[in-house]
Amino acid sequence: MKILADKRIRMMIYKIIAAILLFCLLSSGLTVLVPEAAAVCILFAGLGTGIVILAICFRYFREQNKIMEEASSVITEYLSGNLKERIPCEEEGELYRLFHEVNSLASVLNAKMEKERSSREFLKNTISDISHQLKTPLAALNIYNGLLQGETEDLPELNEFAVLSEKELERIETLVQNLLKIAKLDAGSIVFDKTRENLSDLMKEIELHFVYRAKEEGKTLSAKGEEDIFLECDRSWMTEAIENIVKNAFDHTKEGDTVEIRWNQSASMVRVIIKDNGTGIHPEDLHHIFKRFYRSRFSQDKQGIGLGLPLAKMIVEAHGGVIEVSSILGKGTEFILTFCPQT
Repeated sequence: MKILADKRIRMMIYKIIAAILLFCLLSSGLTVLVPEAAAVCILFAGLGTGIVILAICFRYFREQNKIMEEASSVITEYLSGNLKERIPCEEEGELYRLFHEVNSLASVLNAKMEKERSSREFLKNTISDISHQLKTPLAALNIYNGLLQGETEDLPELNEFAVLSEKELERIETLVQNLLKIAKLDAGSIVFDKTRENLSDLMKEIELHFVYRAKEEGKTLSAKGEEDIFLECDRSWMTEAIENIVKNAFDHTKEGDTVEIRWNQSASMVRVIIKDNGTGIHPEDLHHIFKRFYRSRFSQDKQGIGLGLPLAKMIVEAHGGVIEVSSILGKGTEFILTFCPQT
């Protein structure tokens, strides 16, 4: 039987059998020696044997519990990041066979994690190389395009093409930069420089960034919230995340619509809310908007790249936050960023 492969179980069974045999011998001996008190003697012998068996079982299960606690401690260490931890499993038995399988699983997970890390690092380096290679021709094209705009001021049609060309070049630059940022976040090579930031100052800075666009497009932008709310974050990266969401709101509103930025704090959380009364998101798309390069068949936006919201989500989650979205088609969309309060 496989169960008898464990020497501790074998020893426990042998001891119990020995205790039972001893009880039988004592009972037989006492029956012969003191027949008038045989019943009492057998009773006490049975009680003694029972106590011995209980003691044997207690010791066995105490040892098993100690082994399980040690195994649990090793697993906790592994989950905490010490990937070299393994459960000792040199002995025989089903329990140690289980430990061996757990160790094998840990080794397989380590190998897959290392492979994934290498793949991400390769992707990051590849995208980084491509982006650096693109910078020079893009810079040259921007210069040429600027010269063309200067030379075609008196040629409306050519000037219009030059302006359109500039917009497309800006899109390519944005795409390259966002790809590089996402690749770095995926590879875990970004070290966030977190400081205690005043949320009101950060939001006012974001508001200023979009004031001109709001005026040009005939939209209303407002930013309101409590003054003394602080968030432990990397200012530049958090600004990038919120600006991407605000930009998405502008992209999906029309003249006369409103984009609102709100922030508040409760005992358990800090919240940033970006709300608009624009076109809204189709229910079919709501669960896909954070996927990279996702393009809705219902969207009227032909300029979007599909990386702004995924990048925002990665940045928020890297700061320990959660990003949620709700929307009603034709009435508007609301993004809620939730963070744990900072001390």
